[in-house]
Amino acid sequence: MTEDSAKERILCAAEALFAESGFDATPTSRIAERAGVPKGLVHYYFRHKSDLLTALVARLPDERIEPAVVVVPGDLAGSLRRLVRELDHRFSRSLGLSHLLWREADTHHVVRDALHERFQVLVRQVRAVIVAATGGGLPTADVDRASGLLARAVSHRHATARHSEDDLPAEFDGELTFIADALSAKAAPA
Repeated sequence: MTEDSAKERILCAAEALFAESGFDATPTSRIAERAGVPKGLVHYYFRHKSDLLTALVARLPDERIEPAVVVVPGDLAGSLRRLVRELDHRFSRSLGLSHLLWREADTHHVVRDALHERFQVLVRQVRAVIVAATGGGLPTADVDRASGLLARAVSHRHATARHSEDDLPAEFDGELTFIADALSAKAAPA
């Protein structure tokens, strides 16, 4: 058994058991048993049980998307739709893990802090797309508010998505259009 495969099996076992029973109700001995490794190996890779949660956060898909991939200059609504579609595609591969981590964030500051940092990255991501799609001519405060609002909506959709393709987050095209129209109205000459 290689080091990488043992560590990966431990993480897979932890993810499955945390999803089934919750973090607090899952002893490391059950994780070791499910992974087929000695209990000491779990502690070798993850000194504290909470380190498993930190490692699971790192397994979430990367939400960083280069604006050039999704931006259609002059088409803010289309650019935001493309951004959300790409984020949904990435997160659809980890619905169970995402739900588990959002649930554990209520009681584990390590997860809450990591998810908060991911949220801040998402806000910056949305902001970059808005600026690139509009040419940067909007008031900063409006761009910041719109970025935070859309990032919250996307985060909420991913936090409440569950475990299967049938549970993908609902479309919210109307909300994207509303945000784009509101920002566009700010950019229009009076």
